[in-house]
Amino acid sequence: MKIKPFRSNHLLHALILWLILAWVATAIDPLYPRDWLLENLLVFICSALLVFTYHNFQFSNLSYALFVLFLSLHLAGAHYTYAETPFGFWLQDQFGFERNHYDRIVHFCFGLLIAYPMREILLRKSGLSKAWSYFITVNCVLAFSAIYEIIEAITAAIVSPELGAAYLGTQGDEWDAQKDALLAFTGAILAMLVTWAHTRNRAGTNEPGI
Repeated sequence: MKIKPFRSNHLLHALILWLILAWVATAIDPLYPRDWLLENLLVFICSALLVFTYHNFQFSNLSYALFVLFLSLHLAGAHYTYAETPFGFWLQDQFGFERNHYDRIVHFCFGLLIAYPMREILLRKSGLSKAWSYFITVNCVLAFSAIYEIIEAITAAIVSPELGAAYLGTQGDEWDAQKDALLAFTGAILAMLVTWAHTRNRAGTNEPGI
């Protein structure tokens, strides 16, 4: 896979600019400032990893775009808290839901958007065959989602117990973590089905692809 040098990769420049602007916009007057800081730990860590590993491992532009889209959804949730995001309330009013489902959407999008970059890592660094990469990717997404739920709960309990409900966004659902992990798993399955279909189509036309 050919990777453009950073200086000539204009799409990547645009993605970085968009993420910076989105971060600045959502940093202005967040609903719960301390919760915003906790939520943004994910953005800081993910962005730092992508920056510091760029020279050793460069993702495709599609993967970088998927990362930025997911982080943008997360930034919106961090600004309002997931349980109080306006788009979630709009969906609640339109469809008569019992709760704000924005957090469910983002967890589903974690699987849907992050599965492809994760498969890219596995194909290029683990030596997996393309056939096995779909199955392993889906399982990795499920594992990461479950681990994140555990880390999230521990972080809320240690760093800011009084913001636990706002940070975790459970909205009174004791099975919230399990449902979130299941949605991420479902999103990953869908992403891999689309990737498999696209890869099969490109193979039929003798075009290179992952």
